[in-house]
Amino acid sequence: MPQILTTVVGSYPVPDWLVACPSEQALADATRVVLGTQEAAGIDVVCDGELYRFDINHPETNGMIEYFVRPMSGIRTEVEFDEVMAYRAQAGMGFRTRPPGVVDGPVGHGTLDLPLACSRAKGLAGRPLKFTVTGPHMLAKTLIDRHYGQVADLALGIAEVLAEQVRHLNADVVQLDEANLPGHPEEWEWAAAAINRVLDAVPTTPAVHLCFGNYGGQRVQDGTWGRLIEYLNSLHTDHIVMECERRPADELAVFRGLRPEIGLGLGVVDIKDNVVETPDHIARQIERAETLLGPGRVRYIHPDCGFWMLKRPIADAKIRALVAGRDLYEGRVGQQVA
Repeated sequence: MPQILTTVVGSYPVPDWLVACPSEQALADATRVVLGTQEAAGIDVVCDGELYRFDINHPETNGMIEYFVRPMSGIRTEVEFDEVMAYRAQAGMGFRTRPPGVVDGPVGHGTLDLPLACSRAKGLAGRPLKFTVTGPHMLAKTLIDRHYGQVADLALGIAEVLAEQVRHLNADVVQLDEANLPGHPEEWEWAAAAINRVLDAVPTTPAVHLCFGNYGGQRVQDGTWGRLIEYLNSLHTDHIVMECERRPADELAVFRGLRPEIGLGLGVVDIKDNVVETPDHIARQIERAETLLGPGRVRYIHPDCGFWMLKRPIADAKIRALVAGRDLYEGRVGQQVA
């Protein structure tokens, strides 16, 4: 077994033929293609690509919001004009044109059924499977609240729903995604309280992914990892999955302060660039991180974020480079030891 495992963050480009002729069978076939592509490349922990979440009418966040909140009870999806206009005036929501919903009552499960989606993917995967879930901080921040009064209370309500859902997931890794918090580090305490409720319910291996967003090849949030080190250290997680490739080079030193019990997932593939990384570049990124943070500190390597905005040939080439770079690095280290 390799010392450093390769994985992906979650999403994969939706095949054109699935968009043109959607059906349950076409979705299953497309998911087989996504999983098979990763497995053929040698990815250690694969993901289903989140193809079933994509809504062509709400492309801003690739369904990572709508898929979770729209089925929930207590959330109204018919948003009135004055609500839309007030939403657009909010700071931090410029990457969306409309809210996914309005919270009019206590949040409940409604028709949300994550265990079914997870079990379908698990049945198609030939390697350990990661299942991704958008975190309660981001879901709460994107909604209009007319019931709880405080966004922190709304996040806890959503967390209770997600916790009961993930308790029944059979994936090898369950990853919570928080793409809004890096731009709002002052909210870390209530964000941590909410996400930990979900992480504590994961029956297998919990993970947390954080990034600065990706829409149209651009970041959505501004900030630094240094302002979130307390948040990271408070997480009840096995490992974190971090955007590092498209970040300042000196920022990596922040992770010296990460609790040693938490494994570091190092982003080494830039999903905001069509240029495919060479295996040598990826090997050098791992070497730099291990030199700076210490041997064995890097547990996973992966892309900075999901692949959904890239073309499939580019995403596939980056997946192959990810594995080749890891193998090249570990081969070099093995030669040095020998």
